[in-house]
Amino acid sequence: MSTDIKEVVKEKYGQAALRVKAGGASSCCGTASSRCAEGDPITSNLYDESQKGLLPEEAVAASLGCGNPTALAALHAGETVLDLGSGGGIDVLLSARRVGPTGKAYGLDMTDEMLALARENQKKSGIANVEFLRGEIENIPLPDNSVDVIISNCVINLSSDKDRVFQEAFRVLKPGGRLAVSDVVTRGEMPEEVHRAVLLWVGCIAGALQESDYVAKLAKAGFENIGVEPTRVYGVDDARSFLNAAGMDVDAIAPQVEGKFLSALVRASKPAGGRGARAFRSGE
Repeated sequence: MSTDIKEVVKEKYGQAALRVKAGGASSCCGTASSRCAEGDPITSNLYDESQKGLLPEEAVAASLGCGNPTALAALHAGETVLDLGSGGGIDVLLSARRVGPTGKAYGLDMTDEMLALARENQKKSGIANVEFLRGEIENIPLPDNSVDVIISNCVINLSSDKDRVFQEAFRVLKPGGRLAVSDVVTRGEMPEEVHRAVLLWVGCIAGALQESDYVAKLAKAGFENIGVEPTRVYGVDDARSFLNAAGMDVDAIAPQVEGKFLSALVRASKPAGGRGARAFRSGE
């Protein structure tokens, strides 16, 4: 992740953590955007009541994801799970419950405020088989072949070096390990000015890749069995007020936007026999 982008992300997510600790809600777009006032169509209603009831309110309030990878990833007792960009810890804590006391869930985040919030949420939850690590998703501070499952929730799109993220994910996964991440991808072509405007609206997905590029980068890193399953498709009406305020003629651009931005669950696996691209080690 480039220094400029990294600092913007750290500031944005640090502020989000502080808002939650102060008793407020959080959103990818912060508090100023009209998108938030209307109910965030990307980050809202991702977890059912049974899941939210298991965790501290602050863990739920701090969720900035675009999906629910814990509901769609196959997790088993005794496994080790890593959440890339763990934020307030909601997906880590849910995963820890699913893998049980013989398993473990790691959360990796580079934002001090989010790490502090996540550790508070862990303490309140009483869940012991969790460890939150400070670091970047481009340089995962874990050994080779040490993790059974990697999850992530609308974070990989923030990285300016997604190839490196996938190489690192491949490295730390055990042979046969699985990747199941929620992310936002785009489909089809659109004019660049329209693309920029919509990405400004969906502030937390500003680096969203084309679906085909996402798949290609995973394959280049060595992953196999790659699949993209849409979970939410965003329409132009979701962004109408924001785009109007930006001076865009929403009805005119609707055919160029409709159905081209979507949240998806991306699944892939590391070959069981250790085949595939060379796994890059941290620092290479």
